[in-house]
Amino acid sequence: MNISFIATVFVILSIVYSSQLYDLSYGVAFFPPPLKQIQEGIEPANVTCTEGLELVLKFSNGNPACIKPTSVEKLIERGWAIHVLPDYEKSDNNNSVIFETGELDVETTNVSYYGNSNGYLAKPTADGQYPGIIMIHEWWGLNDNIKDMAEKLASHGYVVFAVDLYDGQVGTTADEARQLRISFEQSQWTENMNTAVSYLEENHSPSSLGSIGWCFGGGQSLNLALNNDEMDATVIYYGQLVTDAEELSKINWPVLGIFAELDSGIPPEKVNEFESALNQVGIENNITIYPGVNHAFANPSGDRYAPDESKDAWQKTLEFFEQTLN
Repeated sequence: MNISFIATVFVILSIVYSSQLYDLSYGVAFFPPPLKQIQEGIEPANVTCTEGLELVLKFSNGNPACIKPTSVEKLIERGWAIHVLPDYEKSDNNNSVIFETGELDVETTNVSYYGNSNGYLAKPTADGQYPGIIMIHEWWGLNDNIKDMAEKLASHGYVVFAVDLYDGQVGTTADEARQLRISFEQSQWTENMNTAVSYLEENHSPSSLGSIGWCFGGGQSLNLALNNDEMDATVIYYGQLVTDAEELSKINWPVLGIFAELDSGIPPEKVNEFESALNQVGIENNITIYPGVNHAFANPSGDRYAPDESKDAWQKTLEFFEQTLN
């Protein structure tokens, strides 16, 4: 092999793969460190990790980090890292088709109930006493997608109060959402949700109470269950979990859990541990791990959206609330 041939190959590889390196023995791609990729103009959420590593964002500053998949769960639990989710993009998906709407007409109103927080109340227009549901948004904040879900759930015969845990602020990029999330303390969110429960009880006299949340809101739905004994049902969509049986024993009502097989932050092993702890203390539960889908698969505005699994999960949710609140 002559020197000119080697030089030609080197030039071609340098041009075609300027932003990444390859182990030619194994065909494995090695990418520059995340910060270098950002310096070259790549958005943090679009950084590419070397094969075998997974991208997360540091909770403190939003910088990307490439770490071993086995470490993702622990770092997210410790608050060092957060999930990397695609920026919020409203798609053309028809929520009314995927998320079944009920037969009741619904009216909505904005409610000032806690500091600068304005919740979104959706309830049937027909007079009557209905179960109440606290709905908790994802890390983006109380956006149009969550308001739409509140209206759909209310059409099945519920007074749905979608809380606002970000003082009216909404993020559309991963960094905006991260900034909002680190601007508040858990104690504020707990007090906020408990105030929302009190608002429903004092103003709408619900026959029973439940909660539902997605992602960040899923973890908060569980947190509400652990800090308010007025609840009668809890729904968690791929939210951070508590697996200590003694702590979970505070719950005296059924739990529905919806999770994703490919979610490295809340992996199936963690979900199984959660289910076992619930069973250990005798809490009725229905836990589903959908195969082949990732965290946030039920959000129609993101590129992880899985329509079939979302439709099935929504049906499970409606059946669960019907059985536990009515």
